[in-house]
Amino acid sequence: MDITSTNKGRYAFIASVISSLVLVVIFAVLSFTVNSSRTVPLYSQVDIIAGMVFVFILSMIVAASVWPGIIERRAKKD
Repeated sequence: MDITSTNKGRYAFIASVISSLVLVVIFAVLSFTVNSSRTVPLYSQVDIIAGMVFVFILSMIVAASVWPGIIERRAKKD
């Protein structure tokens, strides 16, 4: 499969967004679970939402540097 540089960038962006969204969902589920299991909640809704935004931004930064290398290696194999 011949992947052009434009397609590699698009695939890397899509993979970064999807992996970041998965991490945000995991963070949200865990934080809501911990919060609801306590009699006095540790975090407010604003704290959890701010944490979700923070996790998304940080994971996008990391994923944007990791996914292009993975996609490049996959393209060379094919």
